[in-house]
Amino acid sequence: MFSDQAASHRAGAAAPGPGDAVLPGARRGAPAAAPRRAKRWGKIAQRTVPHDLEPDVLRTELIELGDAFRAYQQRSEPDLALLAGLHDRKARAFRLWADVGGDASLRHEAVRAEKAAQTTREMHANRGGPQPGGGPVVERLLTRQQAAHARAVLEYVAAHAPEPRAEVRLAVLMLTLRAARAGTGNVTGQDLAGWLSDSAEGVLGQLVEADWLRLPGTVAEVMASRPEDPATVTVPALLPERTRPFDFGKTPRARISGWAQKVVGDRKLRKKKATAATRLLALYTTAHARAEGGLGPAEDGGLDLERAAAFCDLRPDRIAEHVDLLLAADWLAEADTTGGRLHGRLAERTLPLGGLL
Repeated sequence: MFSDQAASHRAGAAAPGPGDAVLPGARRGAPAAAPRRAKRWGKIAQRTVPHDLEPDVLRTELIELGDAFRAYQQRSEPDLALLAGLHDRKARAFRLWADVGGDASLRHEAVRAEKAAQTTREMHANRGGPQPGGGPVVERLLTRQQAAHARAVLEYVAAHAPEPRAEVRLAVLMLTLRAARAGTGNVTGQDLAGWLSDSAEGVLGQLVEADWLRLPGTVAEVMASRPEDPATVTVPALLPERTRPFDFGKTPRARISGWAQKVVGDRKLRKKKATAATRLLALYTTAHARAEGGLGPAEDGGLDLERAAAFCDLRPDRIAEHVDLLLAADWLAEADTTGGRLHGRLAERTLPLGGLL
């Protein structure tokens, strides 16, 4: 209101004449300095980002990362690829923050973020992430860590089975997986017959005679046990008071046991009348396959033929016929046993069982 009145007064006043005194104009003040913009506040991982943290680009990144993690928590659907990227950014930012501030706990947080990024990427791959080379999406039965545990069990069985015969080794493998955590596990006659067919009763007797296995009753009673009343068997070497050969938990044990059961009980292998040696070879090749299905580490060019044959209690010159059975059962898409190496690739239907080398 005051501004309008002053403007009207100036407009209606006569211009000063030659004899009129001219009043000096109001002194023009210097323009006021613009108020300084307050620095943005933020938090990440329960830590407040210092307002004076330098370089400023680091402070901005930490604040934006905190916002991004909180926004991710509000998502209705997970995006594991996005989450892995956030963990990667956090690892880099916290490592620089540790360098700037000299705080060892920040470096520890960076290491945790790196591990979280790796775990999240593995989850993404296992739950349907894109495959190398843009192949089809594959729902994995085992994570990369669980597959590593499965290979450790195979190595343990090869070293500790009371005898190397394929039927005995297969039974030892399956029973080890049942009893891996507590030294005891449930089994039925149907399980044993599915693993070993007509030789199940004899193999069970051998394991008891060698004191590798202890039964709650007789061999015949265990063979007669049914799913509604399974027999609880004991593997003395795996009891908790002994040195623990495995360090995986309850859930990985169940997943690895289920994985082995899917391999050994595969319908196409049963139709081809696969022997214990063939099933052991199926387990071995699957456990030692890469994400895209190739056998063995990429840099090694396949699997060592003698080691694969020894695991299956076969002579190296006999392994080719069992490889042919796996090809016929569409377990392997291709295979070659020349040059002392077992080259090959899992078939598309068996990719979900692969060991993610």
